Formats: sequence, C-alpha cells, structure tokens
Amino acid sequence: MREKHLEQANLKNTGAVFPNAARAACRRILPVLITAALAAVSLPGCTTPPDNSSVTMSGMYFDTVVQIEAWGASEEVMEHCKEMCAYYEELLSATIETSEVSKINQAGGEPVTVSSETAGLIAKAIEYGDISNGLFDITVAPASSLWNFTDNEDQTLPDAAALKEAVSHIDYRCIRVEGNTITLTDPEAKIDLGGIAKGYIADRLKEYLKSEGVEHALINLGGNMLALGGRWDGSDFRIGLQRPFADTGTVMASVAISDQSVVTSGNYERYFEKDGVIYHHILDPDTGYPIQNDLDQVTIISDESTDGDALSTTCFALGLEDGLKLIRSLDNVEAVFVTKDGGIHTSSDEISLDTAE
Repeated sequence: MREKHLEQANLKNTGAVFPNAARAACRRILPVLITAALAAVSLPGCTTPPDNSSVTMSGMYFDTVVQIEAWGASEEVMEHCKEMCAYYEELLSATIETSEVSKINQAGGEPVTVSSETAGLIAKAIEYGDISNGLFDITVAPASSLWNFTDNEDQTLPDAAALKEAVSHIDYRCIRVEGNTITLTDPEAKIDLGGIAKGYIADRLKEYLKSEGVEHALINLGGNMLALGGRWDGSDFRIGLQRPFADTGTVMASVAISDQSVVTSGNYERYFEKDGVIYHHILDPDTGYPIQNDLDQVTIISDESTDGDALSTTCFALGLEDGLKLIRSLDNVEAVFVTKDGGIHTSSDEISLDTAE
C-alpha cells in the first residue's frame, strides 16, 4: 500500500533548506499550536507499540513544523510519513525551484504537464475560487511576494505602484487545467498553493495511516490539525484555540473532535503593526493589501482538512456575516468566528466548544 502513495516519483527525503526568516516565523508561531492544540498528545512509544501506546514523527516541511502521533503504528509507518511529506513538498511548494508548482510559475504561460495530484489540487483550488467569488485565489503570489511579515523590523510596506502591477496578474480564472496539463494564460501569473496544500497533505497522511491499520492518530501540519478517529481510550481529541494577539499558549477555547479536521486562520499569525494598523498575511486579491474587517480569527471544523484549509481563509476574507452564511450553506462543516471585540460566534450548536475562564 505504501507504494501507492509514492508511485509518481522516486522519493528522496530532501531535507529542503528554508529561509532563516521562515524558520524564525515557525519558531514564533508554532509552539502554541503544539502545546495548546496538542495538549492531548502523549509520550512517544516503542518501535512496535501496543494499541494504547504511541509513536511520533516530526520534521520541517512546507516552511513549517510537521508532527504526527499515531497509536499502534510502527516506526516504519512513521518513517514513510516523512517520505510522503518530502514527496508532496517536491510537488506543491512554491519556494522549491524544482517543484511542479514552480515549473508552472517558470513556464511563462507555456503548458506544463504535472502529476495527477498537483493537477487535482489546483482544480480543487479553482472550485474554492468560484465558491468565494475570487476571495480565495491561488494566483495571489505576485502580491504576497512583495510583503514581508516575518522579520520586517522597519515595518516597510510594499511599493504602491509595484503592488498595483502585481494585482493586475491575480486572477485564478487564468488557470487552465486539461487533464494533467496546466497552463497560465497570463504569463506573469504565479500559483501559490499555501492556502490549501497543508490540508490536502494532511488528508493524504490520514488516508495512508488508515490503510496501514492505524485507527487513532493526530496529524499537525503547522497548526492544521487532523484526527484519525479519537484517542485510543475512546475519548475525543481536544484542540486548543489560541487567543488572538495573546502570549503564545494562551487558549481562549477548545473544541472536541473525533475523525475531523480543525484549521484556523487569523490576523495574528504573521503580521506587523504600523501607525496603529495591523498588516497581516491574508491578502485581498483585489487590492493586494491585507483584509480589513471585523474578524481576528476563523476556525473551520470539517471532515477533510483540504476543505478546512481553503474555507478558513475564505471565511476570514468574507467577514462574520457572509462567512456564517457560507458555512451554513455547506454540509458537514462548522466554524468558530472570533471578532475584534473578543466575541465568539459559532455556526451552530453542534460544536463541542469549551471556553476558557
């Protein structure tokens, strides 16, 4: 079964090198997600643990920290999860020059043949572009590349003229998907799957673990949390939600999940403040500037992490009222919205939400 997940490439655990700024950002952001969201995680088990013991893996992929804990899994299975992460990074990363996404971006509008997985994920991202009326747009890269949200001590804003030019190349409708062939009809357009790729990869890791007979696992891709079943003792996983702009590890609420995904997007994850304005990494495709609305955070609870990833960004961009309307129109999806006044708004009473005192 493992070969099924690697059949499209000869896998190498590339140990990709990431910019120092990206590593620094991960160190600042991820501890709360690991300590608060992974409060349920127990200690690593032995090589072939019993069902009530666990094994773990961790590594640096996709410019973020990946952690998996699985109950009753072997070390071999966990090692293969690392190989899968390296494989998908070589397909989907916009920062690795040899990746399939980078080849599309470097093609100058010429058709590029990619794997069925890359083509399928791009097609899925286009669907979310339609659902969101363009607020979720994977061609935002020309604008996002002009911003520095990680080590911008001088609080420098992009040049307005350069940003305006970049925005003219943001339009997901310029992407043509024909089988496994991708064409950008605007040669200056660039794709960045950062808003959906981690969710997709989490889903593939869960699929693989399940195929290996694992029934209980928690997958964490930089805060994208995905549970396979519940905990080994039959209880739910409890995932902590960071209080926006509070000290790392400050939990404002927690949600109970079993066999579900929890993905959060917020304006406090990567940002800087200048003249009283918060400039954060969730950009408006129409302007190239950060979205400004009534929200600090959106958390999506869904069956698949791919959906949660795309919807968390989409709903943050939509704002509270329109975001709630979208979630309530979808099946098997719930959301928690946190407004700037500290209010917590849920899409329904079905959410098992405990707020911190």
